[in-house]
Amino acid sequence: MGDATTVVRTGRKFDQVLAGAREVFMTDGFEGASVDDIARAAGVSKATLYSYFPDKKLLFMEVARQECQRMADETVARIDPSAPVADVLTMAATEIISFLTSRFGVRIFRICAAESERFPELGRDFYESGPMRGRDRLAEYFRHAREEGALELDDVVLAAEQFSELCKTRLWPRAVFGLQSEFSREEIDCVAREAATTFLARYGTRSGV
Repeated sequence: MGDATTVVRTGRKFDQVLAGAREVFMTDGFEGASVDDIARAAGVSKATLYSYFPDKKLLFMEVARQECQRMADETVARIDPSAPVADVLTMAATEIISFLTSRFGVRIFRICAAESERFPELGRDFYESGPMRGRDRLAEYFRHAREEGALELDDVVLAAEQFSELCKTRLWPRAVFGLQSEFSREEIDCVAREAATTFLARYGTRSGV
């Protein structure tokens, strides 16, 4: 594939291409994924594949971008601004941890890390479409909670980054290092509750309890 940077996100076979690419990238990694295999998995011709994605990096990032955006949008949609902050944080932490420890989340992280030296833009683009997007959504909620007097903090972006790191406790290292591949709801819920509790111990107010 060439160096073009335009992605065509219309057309009836666009979703087919993404589904096929997702399957192949998850199995073979970024470098190991071939155009022929992606086209075959998607059930389209190589010409059709090229018409949507003239560059394999663009295809990989679109797969990652859509999955990360879906996770962020679903989490935001479930936020009830009138609910206690502890409940909102626990819910958000559960969603974040579930994604981080999922097969897709772990595989995408490994691919970006493995290819970051040869293709540094992969890491940058993944961060912007995934972690940074999630951080900004959390920061928006923290800003609202601060205005309501439920949180006491100055830097909402830093607080969002800290909360995300709390969600990586225990389970995420086990996932990315291959020590564990399946995680029970009880394990995820435990880390989520502790993330929310620890965060509120630092930034919570009496009115937010």
